[in-house]
Amino acid sequence: MSQNNVQLDPIRNAQVTWEGCSVLLDINDGDRLVFARLTSGSTLKIGNKNCSLQPLIGCPFGSLFQVDNGKEGPNLSRVIPSPEDDVQEKEDAQISGEFRDNRAIVDDNKAQCLSGEDIDEMRRQGATGEEIVEALIANSATFEKKTSFSQEKYKLKKQKKYAPKVLLRRPFARRFLRVDTLSLLLSMGNVAANSDVLVVDMAGGLLTGAVAERLGGTGYVCNTCIGDSPYPMDIVRIFNFSNEICKSIVRASVSDVTSQSETSEQSDQLESACNMEIQSNEQKSSSVSMEDISLSSENGVSDLILEANHSPVNKISKSHKVGEKASQETLKLWKENGFSSMIVVAPELDPWSFVKDLLPLLSYSAPFAIYHQYLQPLATCMHSLQVRKMAIGLQISEPWLREYQVLPSRTHPCMQMSGCGGYILSGTRTATNASSQQ
Repeated sequence: MSQNNVQLDPIRNAQVTWEGCSVLLDINDGDRLVFARLTSGSTLKIGNKNCSLQPLIGCPFGSLFQVDNGKEGPNLSRVIPSPEDDVQEKEDAQISGEFRDNRAIVDDNKAQCLSGEDIDEMRRQGATGEEIVEALIANSATFEKKTSFSQEKYKLKKQKKYAPKVLLRRPFARRFLRVDTLSLLLSMGNVAANSDVLVVDMAGGLLTGAVAERLGGTGYVCNTCIGDSPYPMDIVRIFNFSNEICKSIVRASVSDVTSQSETSEQSDQLESACNMEIQSNEQKSSSVSMEDISLSSENGVSDLILEANHSPVNKISKSHKVGEKASQETLKLWKENGFSSMIVVAPELDPWSFVKDLLPLLSYSAPFAIYHQYLQPLATCMHSLQVRKMAIGLQISEPWLREYQVLPSRTHPCMQMSGCGGYILSGTRTATNASSQQ
């Protein structure tokens, strides 16, 4: 059993990409962010050029690539910057640009001597993007008259157009939901190793993935839903989680968690049915084709096609899918002991409409955190919790974040920032009798 698990979930270097992993591609320093899965046939369109992502496989996260014009068309080549050259260039630019300004420069579109035809001819001759940028600088009549800051802006503008760069990033929880808000949710929810966290995630799986990332394969994160239809968790698949972490992510509806324990007779019938199903799958596994395995991989079970050396029998019986339904043993344990914490991100629902049913599922003194983009729904929920004495330490927090541009002689707050990161209601569950909650 353990040998099969080791084969299906090999130990990879987490700092290096592999074929089939998900990556976040940062194009031109944040101008465009793209999620992609690295395969030999995957491509990325940058401007009007389609570039293969094959060169990115096997490279460390954080690597920088540049679009070049090769013999077979556009391609991504890795760029290894030299820190010494960058420091010397900045020092020279600061010294030479101390006594210059842009008052005498007139933008009349006559300063550039190179025409569009000249640039196209350079491309046909195989000139790289950096060579085109250097040629534009050399043929600019006003470049030397600009300040060092203006020169940097000019270079950056031309580089984005003629030599776009792609930064290879690892997907993690610091996306979509603002980083300070998500950090506060994890902190107020006391997410730690060996915790059983109940989450209501209507953010596409971002919250579920963030909690599972912090748990690191210990404990459980239970993605619950209000009703019978589970909420999507597509973002979880982009985290490149190991098989062990995937096992810690389960789902269960509110009715499953709150329902009474089944009788021993029902449990025996369920166990007997599961055994019969396993035996049936083992008998049919020898007839499964590789075409069936590829079809399953399109539905999210990507582990089926990662290990080509193993037989289809082992892959189908041992691979673990993210967000499987919680077992009866686990549900029974949660009914007896309760969850250790709860985190809710459900901006489309009224918090009090479901918190009054979810809060009794927590153990006594368990913390909880509820996110909403508006203040009034959380204030109403907070008042109801206070009146019914269901929680203590209630407070509503508003996350605040200011991003700064940090550059030589140009450090200041960014011009465009997020105005509001929403609000978070946090507290601690207390023991209450049934009559006080009516």
